[in-house]
Amino acid sequence: MKRLSANSIGIQQGSRVLFSDFVNDGPMWAGHGARECSLFITFAEAFRDVPMVHISLGMWDIDHFHNSRVEICADTITPTSFRAVFRTWEDTKVARARVDWLAIGAAHCEDDWQL
Repeated sequence: MKRLSANSIGIQQGSRVLFSDFVNDGPMWAGHGARECSLFITFAEAFRDVPMVHISLGMWDIDHFHNSRVEICADTITPTSFRAVFRTWEDTKVARARVDWLAIGAAHCEDDWQL
């Protein structure tokens, strides 16, 4: 459990398209082997410390003739940003995907003292 002892808790959220590979027959749509797509997301305001980040697929457009194999995660989380990572493998064909995210953490507050 992450305990937040700050006077102010910040919550930020957003949504971003990760890729749209069906338009130009890109690697996610080609459907061969291990594939990964990542996107750095910068928070509108920096947190005081590393926040908790939850991400999910907000939209996916996937071929129904092949198995659906998808992993999505957040890594490289800092007070100012994180990286959203989408992975697939084998013969899965993904036309496009959007990631929705929510970050919760200690926020800067005007009562904070800077020494």
